[in-house]
Amino acid sequence: MVRLRETEVILRLCIVFLLLLTSVLIGLDSQTKEIAYMHKKVTFRYLFALEVELYIDVVVAAYNMVQLGFGWYGVAQKTSNSKWLSYILDQTAVYVVFSGASAAAQHSLLVVTGSRELQWMKWCYKFTRFCFQIGSAIILNYIAVVLMVILSFLSAFNLFRLYSPKRYFQFKSSP
Repeated sequence: MVRLRETEVILRLCIVFLLLLTSVLIGLDSQTKEIAYMHKKVTFRYLFALEVELYIDVVVAAYNMVQLGFGWYGVAQKTSNSKWLSYILDQTAVYVVFSGASAAAQHSLLVVTGSRELQWMKWCYKFTRFCFQIGSAIILNYIAVVLMVILSFLSAFNLFRLYSPKRYFQFKSSP
């Protein structure tokens, strides 16, 4: 039980670190180039999916910090209702971060390849540092998603170990 709690704390700390690092990489990424005697500055705000991903990462990192705070101050999740809430919120966080990362990756792929039909130029030929930094942020985001899936498994284990294996949705009897 103690090892399980320690594992959860370590996973949550790693997730918070990766999500905040992703947010910093996306939020502080900008590059200015001179194109046709004009200074063109590109930031994450030009790609709506990156802006949404930034906000998603910050909110999910804050959620994990709150969960760490509950565990740190001894607000033990003794009831099944609080374990169900934790399980559902962990699942929701995984799905939201994964969908946001996938949308940002798809939008970034459009920036890399361009689109002749939409008259969208290939940014990565001109703004290479910007593209590498966004690419590394998306990779870190997917690593955070994998860690969140593992954390979600732990949350499910913490929830379903309360129930009896023989009776459907009945609590185990206390010895």
